[in-house]
Order: sequence, then C-alpha cells, then structure tokens
Amino acid sequence: MGVALTESSKPGKQRKAWYNLPLHKRKVLVSAHLSGELRKSLGKRAVPVRKGDKVKLVRGGRAGFSGKISRVDRTKGFVFIEGLKRRKADGKEILVPVRPSNLVIEEIESADALRLGGKAAKKGKERKG
Repeated sequence: MGVALTESSKPGKQRKAWYNLPLHKRKVLVSAHLSGELRKSLGKRAVPVRKGDKVKLVRGGRAGFSGKISRVDRTKGFVFIEGLKRRKADGKEILVPVRPSNLVIEEIESADALRLGGKAAKKGKERKG
C-alpha cells in the first residue's frame, strides 16, 4: 500500500482501512511511478494506473518485462500485464497479478485528461444566455 490510511501504525488497522475503502478512493492507491521522461514532462512523480498504459516491471523475478496493462483490479490492488503469464497445474495459462508499486509507467494512455493534470470534460448541455 505504501500510504498511511489511518493515524495508526498497526498493520492490521492499515489493512482493514484498505479493504473498507470505496473503489473511487482506492483508485489513487493503485498508482505507479512515472519514468524519468514522463516525470519531467508531467511534473508528477506517480499517477493511478489505467488499462492501456505501457509499463515496465522493476521488481521481482520477472524484472525488466515490459508490456501494456490489460486489466486493473482495484478491489485487490493488482495490475495484469499483457504477455506476463504463468502456467497452472492443469496446463491453463493465466495472467500474473502484479502490485503497481513494482511498476514504472513508460508510456501513458493520454485519453484521460484529468489523470494528466488537465480539466475533466464537462458533462451535459451547455446553457445559452
């Protein structure tokens, strides 16, 4: 998790706070660091991950692997990357879940202006007069 969700430093209370967070607040905690180039251009250190972002795995046994995010699981706090698979005992291949803290975003999906620091598109009709 990496972020103190409560004033308490007890791991159990931090875990409980994470599991009781609503999904719209959990989005911020499913964030990854930006690469050096993106950090300079956007002026941010980290942004929430999104399907379509190109990321690089920097920690763990498969460090160095790059690919696009195919799915983000906010309920469990995992990210799934295209091509990062493992074989189950029955022979079926499944995507490997990865924590976003172990990733670096190399290319960002630019469709979401709000995530990049811009303004959100207004919904509804514009009034005249």
